[in-house]
Amino acid sequence: MLKSKLPGVTDSIFTVMNELAQQYGAINLSQGFPNFKVDPILKELLQKAVQDDKNQYAPMQGLFSLRAAISGMTQQVHGAFYNPENEICLTAGATQAIFTAIQATVHTGDEVILFAPAYDCYEPAIILAGATAVPITLSLPHFKADWQQVADAITPRTRMIVINSPHNPSGVMWSHEDMLELQRLAVAHDLLVISDEVYEYIAFDNRTHHSASRYEGLKERCFVIGSFGKTFHITGWKIGYCQAPAKLMAAFFKVHQYVVFCVNHPMQDALATYLEQPARYLDLGTYYQRKRDLFLSLIEKSKFTYMPAHGSYFQLLDYSAISKERDHDFARKLTIENKIASIPISVFMENKDTRLLRFCFAKEDDELLKAAAVLNGL
Repeated sequence: MLKSKLPGVTDSIFTVMNELAQQYGAINLSQGFPNFKVDPILKELLQKAVQDDKNQYAPMQGLFSLRAAISGMTQQVHGAFYNPENEICLTAGATQAIFTAIQATVHTGDEVILFAPAYDCYEPAIILAGATAVPITLSLPHFKADWQQVADAITPRTRMIVINSPHNPSGVMWSHEDMLELQRLAVAHDLLVISDEVYEYIAFDNRTHHSASRYEGLKERCFVIGSFGKTFHITGWKIGYCQAPAKLMAAFFKVHQYVVFCVNHPMQDALATYLEQPARYLDLGTYYQRKRDLFLSLIEKSKFTYMPAHGSYFQLLDYSAISKERDHDFARKLTIENKIASIPISVFMENKDTRLLRFCFAKEDDELLKAAAVLNGL
């Protein structure tokens, strides 16, 4: 008789809502991927890499040219240096980077603190490591961490804290003061940190993304996770990266080599050249802020209420003035009856009823117009 190592895990809410959207022909603002085209230059670079026969295994850590480009990018933006020789690894998406970092450093009986609502890949990776996830619920409506609550949750078994900023699903960004509090606790209790920063270049209203790499006390104990899939809207390429001090990365490499060994060679080659022009990632916030502002202006007269997202390409909408249904039920109803799909966030908060739905605005303008017409009619 098969005994599952993840007995409580079913299909993710993303799979459920995406299939429901397809079944009922709904406008799909549920899954977090853009529906506009990739830069033709990047596609040409990929074609060139294939034609140039960059088609065999890449080095286990990733192409040195791309690791050097990531190092330069991080130093330019955050003022932090990671040695491309032994402190950077290319991964098969950010999810694999997070999984690998947890498996490499978290042991049976450990505890890992995370913040709810949390992206759904964190807890299964913790469970598979034989550890226990300890969720700290962010306070609504501003999704702020209660640092006294975090301090109280730390025990002798606490091994790691996982953070995510800009935050999925809320779009909230952590402040400098938040990062200082995290650093204080991590240093005082000798904790490891995973900083999931996949939306780091999508920040709005002149806000600064406070990367963990900017804080020396965090940098020395932190796996910083990034994603080219999110940055260059190439989610189907599944290329992410991890940066960490050499002592942590050595442990990361041991697991990484037996999870995927290496990731797609021609795609790495294309990205290494593409990164030579920093504007391609530095201008991303401006591009997506126009999308956010368009979406919010279109639903300004609807019955939804909202706090504009600080970053990422997600916007939470509060439907309290429309329905008293639980968010999961209301999201299903919207998809089936109104033909618009979203993500209920209670599934990331131990099913706490929030009356909040997450909508992805990384869509073509005409799709946002169609979606707004539906939302305004509710």
